[in-house]
Amino acid sequence: MFDPGKMNQDRSGANADRILVAQLTGEARHRARWRPLTEEEEAAALAELRALASGRADLLAQVAGIFEGTSEGELDEPLARSAAQLCRKAGADIDAIPAWIEEGRRRSANARRPPFSG
Repeated sequence: MFDPGKMNQDRSGANADRILVAQLTGEARHRARWRPLTEEEEAAALAELRALASGRADLLAQVAGIFEGTSEGELDEPLARSAAQLCRKAGADIDAIPAWIEEGRRRSANARRPPFSG
């Protein structure tokens, strides 16, 4: 069960997970397009994401969910959804994605809040 109070940074090996999430995020964003991918492009993207993830379906789910949750209503939403779809196809834990979408929404809402002025 997803617990936002116990996210990756709270686990041992968290730094390695955070680095891997950053790499997966960058790779998915790099491979995503505003148009449908060709079969060759998709195959290459999925192979690279799977190789990076090394079976970490939980981290692929995190990346997919954050992409979807933070991009809702934004100009880059189609591109972010394309990146999220690549993570899904690469083997993301489908059951974990909805909680990460909510976390992405929470992060997006917090980013829009004015800074605390004391």
